[in-house]
Amino acid sequence: MAAPVSLPPASGCSDVTVFPPTTLSADAAPFTPLAQGLHFGSLSDAGTQFARCSSKLRSLRGDSANLKEELNLLFDQLISENYNTTLNPTISIRPEDVCILLRHTSCLVPLSQEHLVIKLCQLIHHLLNQLKVIVDEQTLDVLVTYTVRALSVCSTWTHSEVLLALSTVVYGNGPQCHKHLRELLGKDGVLLLYSSPSQPDVELRRVALTCMANICLGIPGQPSLEDQYRTECFRVFLQTLQSSNQPTNTDELLYCTVIQGALKGLQCCLSGGKWRFGGGEELGSLLATLKRLMFQGAPGVSVEWPPVLYPTPLPQYEGISAPKPPEPPKEAATPGKASGNKKKKSRGKGKKTGTEESREHHPDGEEEEEREAGPAVQRGAGRGGHSGAGRREGGRGEGESWSKSSAPSLYPSWKKNSSDSEFSDPEGGTQNKLRLYQGRVRQGALHCLLAVVKGVEKRTLYGYWSSFIPDAPIGGPPPLTLLTIILKDPSPKVRACAVQALSAMLDGSRQFLGVAEDTASPRTSFTPFSFTLATAIRELHRALSLALLAETSAHTLTQILKCLAYLVANAPYQRLRPGLLSPLWKQMRPYIRHRDVNLRVSVLTLYGSLVTTQAPLPEVQLLLRQPEGSGGGSFTPQDSSLDWRRRGVPTPPRTPSARGQHRSHTHSPCAPRTPGEEETSPPWLLQLCVSLVTQPRDDPSDSEGVGTGALEPSPVRLEALQVLAHLVRGYFSLAQVCLCEMGQVTARCLSETDPSIQLHGAKLLEELGTGIIQQYRAESNLPESTRVPISQVVQFWSEVLSGPLNGALQSEQHPTLQASACDTLASILPQAFAQLPDKSQMMCITVLLGLTYSETSLVKAAAVRALGVYILFPCLREDVMFVADTANTILTALDDRSPNVRAKAAWSLGNLTDTLIVNMESVGVEFQEELSDMLLLKMLQSATRASADKDRVKSNVVRALGNLLHFLRYGQLTRSVFQRPLEDAVRALVQTVQSEATMKVRWNACYALGNAFRNPALPLDSAPWSSDAFSALCCVVTSCKNFKVRIKSAAALSVPARRGCYGDVERFRCVWNSLATALENSEDTNDFLEYRYCASLRHTLSQALVHLLSLSQSEDMPDLGASLAGEKGNGVKEHLIKYLRGEVGGQGTEGEKDGEGDSFSPQQRIAGLQQTLSRLKGLEVEGEGGGDEEEGREVVVDFLEDLLKSCEELKATSPV
Repeated sequence: MAAPVSLPPASGCSDVTVFPPTTLSADAAPFTPLAQGLHFGSLSDAGTQFARCSSKLRSLRGDSANLKEELNLLFDQLISENYNTTLNPTISIRPEDVCILLRHTSCLVPLSQEHLVIKLCQLIHHLLNQLKVIVDEQTLDVLVTYTVRALSVCSTWTHSEVLLALSTVVYGNGPQCHKHLRELLGKDGVLLLYSSPSQPDVELRRVALTCMANICLGIPGQPSLEDQYRTECFRVFLQTLQSSNQPTNTDELLYCTVIQGALKGLQCCLSGGKWRFGGGEELGSLLATLKRLMFQGAPGVSVEWPPVLYPTPLPQYEGISAPKPPEPPKEAATPGKASGNKKKKSRGKGKKTGTEESREHHPDGEEEEEREAGPAVQRGAGRGGHSGAGRREGGRGEGESWSKSSAPSLYPSWKKNSSDSEFSDPEGGTQNKLRLYQGRVRQGALHCLLAVVKGVEKRTLYGYWSSFIPDAPIGGPPPLTLLTIILKDPSPKVRACAVQALSAMLDGSRQFLGVAEDTASPRTSFTPFSFTLATAIRELHRALSLALLAETSAHTLTQILKCLAYLVANAPYQRLRPGLLSPLWKQMRPYIRHRDVNLRVSVLTLYGSLVTTQAPLPEVQLLLRQPEGSGGGSFTPQDSSLDWRRRGVPTPPRTPSARGQHRSHTHSPCAPRTPGEEETSPPWLLQLCVSLVTQPRDDPSDSEGVGTGALEPSPVRLEALQVLAHLVRGYFSLAQVCLCEMGQVTARCLSETDPSIQLHGAKLLEELGTGIIQQYRAESNLPESTRVPISQVVQFWSEVLSGPLNGALQSEQHPTLQASACDTLASILPQAFAQLPDKSQMMCITVLLGLTYSETSLVKAAAVRALGVYILFPCLREDVMFVADTANTILTALDDRSPNVRAKAAWSLGNLTDTLIVNMESVGVEFQEELSDMLLLKMLQSATRASADKDRVKSNVVRALGNLLHFLRYGQLTRSVFQRPLEDAVRALVQTVQSEATMKVRWNACYALGNAFRNPALPLDSAPWSSDAFSALCCVVTSCKNFKVRIKSAAALSVPARRGCYGDVERFRCVWNSLATALENSEDTNDFLEYRYCASLRHTLSQALVHLLSLSQSEDMPDLGASLAGEKGNGVKEHLIKYLRGEVGGQGTEGEKDGEGDSFSPQQRIAGLQQTLSRLKGLEVEGEGGGDEEEGREVVVDFLEDLLKSCEELKATSPV
């Protein structure tokens, strides 16, 4: 296709209109000369011209004189105008005016006047297409009726234009066409007739497919097309694509447009809602068709394609016919061309927002593609790896790497010898246009594949991975996969589409790829699936690294880097042999100085993935420790242009925090050296990100601001801040040497005016605080010498709290920033907070209390959560006034209308009641007496009401109820004002235990009941609600499917310390039998995931049974004796032997934390059981039932003696 044609204005004629470039295309509206004497001053006159012509047209009637001439003239004038709002945004024509005009005009043009019908159809297409109008339902009905009648009445030569107008009318209006869908897409529908493979007119077939695609097109917020019609369209599109034989006497270019239309329609079908594939081989057939079209027109590809892809495709379907023996693969990419043949900056592929692309199915920039066809071909000539062998690392070029011997078959002479003058040659121009159209077919197939990947369940798609991602670079001809396209396709847009499809496949594949492992040598008899998957990951790394070396398009490079980020985020590197990340780490470094902003952002995104995935990874730790100058990475084709920022620009003086590439490796002055610390500089990546955020660019061409002091563009700075946050989160031990420097970075960010920069600065500050807290957790087991000293932490937070963070806390116009600032205050180390000046402490508390009254729920939730953190601080939790103020604030938030606020308030209330228990145990009755009874009553009532809320709220509220019931004193429980709230609170817990709530809520409720049972002042023996509490726990411990809930209920049943708390004999028997039955059935579950809790459940149940035996009295002996006699007793004895010997459960196992004897050693358990045996032997039996009691006591005593004897025998026979 020829380049756009435009003429410059003649010299000296300033009033001559300069028209925009016009594409000479077969699909463009036909040229019509302007009427005599008509003159346009500028494009902005288009609206005036439309209004004038529209007014004249609407004034015409069917009986008007000279109607035909008037219509012909006005149609010509309207069609000749350019209404493209992209070129001239000042055009303001209302969609309703266009609809009124078209409705009225359709009534004026009789179907017998076929030339006028043609012009009306051209006008419909021209106006709707250029003005991007989606017609209303009335206009839709009128125009669809008119065009369908025209197809049945008018001559065949008019049908192409009529169908084109129809396709424009129905664009995005598929569901609204319900009145006409039957005649369009029903049995013998007009569109099915024209789109049939048997249709001899290929142009009609193309336009009909376009029309069907526009009907299937989904508009966000609008209902999708009915399933029966969408399925019918899908069938037609797929049938069109599967009929690979081109009709005879058909132009190949035209047939390519038919395939493009079918692909576009298929994409619309798949994207218009969740697609349910039919049974059998429909999905495999579609994927096989798309894979064939992915290589449509690819040079040198001659393959016998299978009609169906199966989850395990046969290898013979993947071979290339008559392949040449491959040479040892040394290269798969060619270094970039010299600067004299530098490629223009890519515009990027991007989705088009207008209707023109969707209606015409031609990508934007068609002229640009054609202009670049020659240079693109030349660039692609080197993608097979003909040169630069010495510039590539590793020498692993097998698989997708084509050798010199096979290159001619893949890249014929036209590819290597094309020139910019080909467009002037008719034959060469046709050949280039054909390659352009074939490239669009490949691009459309990849778009469809992307829609399939997004629409099909991940688990289903995993079976087809081997058809699109190679398992290994095995010998023989390389398989044709997405990696083949990424490495070898001559079109950068096609390569970018392939990378996007691969990225979609990798996104969310962590569970699937997590099986991969190659740390052990594979067996020779067979290759495990885990090893095959690991090999596929290595092949992905290899191929994408080669693509990174060979790619010249900035947009495609950006997509490759994003794809690598998806791969890094989902691959299980801790299960793979090290060495995959190091080459990638080095290879990425030069691109951080690339001219393209989006590419620099993608590099930082990939670095963020590297420091995030399974952190801390030993390989990444080593890479972070390496100085910047070591192993600068392999040469890349773009190296000659990467240092454009440095060439000819004098290096400005550098501050201590200058760019990582030039800064001196010095430690921050406030990062003290410890004796055993290795003398290394901060991580290179940290220095780089700090410099990107704070330092001006050397070349401000794409920077923010003007002059030499301009900073990096905002996207680069934001991504650098995110990388810093990821680095601090995963590798704080390496980043802590720059603690003060990063504090200064956050202060600078918070001082800026850009809310996004401020927000990311606050997030980084929060990560720094969280990293310090993690070091000081008891379970961290870090030596004191490796932690950040408390004095430095205090200094750090003192500077932060006296800096611009206060402004962020008061930034009411940016609530997200306010909320993040609250989270930052919550990340202060408690030990450091206690040493902060009183003024700083008071500021934090006052600000947080004040922000809980914010009108923004986001800020209120963050402030309430921060108070829930502060209430646990040792220096604050004993302050009764602070506890009371915080409690009142939390209770107010617990009634908020926002579910998020209520959830945070419930969590904070749980923490506050935890603090009450800690104070009760550490301070004693003095603290309980100082706290207001009315406040406790209010907390109890509010928590009870909130227990009926959503599960997010309920899970923490029941925890708070248990703590409150544990905290209340006898004097409070006996007061009448507490009686009803107490009963309501316990019944709320019972209902939650028995409910169908989430398991987390139910086990918290069981834990809460056990916590309440610890209060000796609770009248468990006489209260009417106590029977319901024990019954609920007994029911759950035997019947709940979730073992963690059973564990919590068993632990709760073992809490009461007195026999009287269990009530009468009947209740005691119920508790015992429930625990014994649960122990007997402790392995009965249909959920495999529950088996990991079996040992912990048996441990807790055994401990509960031993506890009941220690409390049992004479009246309990008959029931205990009956339970322990016979086979059931033997089963209980086996489990108790394991418990006494410490063979079940384990310290710290989930579910055992509530047991009473978790920390007891086996010797202590046996000693406790011996005490129980001695007490039962001396138990005196009285009353009328003495005979049964005595008999039961003897059975229990014999049982315990056998139990202890068995333990002793096992101890004697066990090896030392």
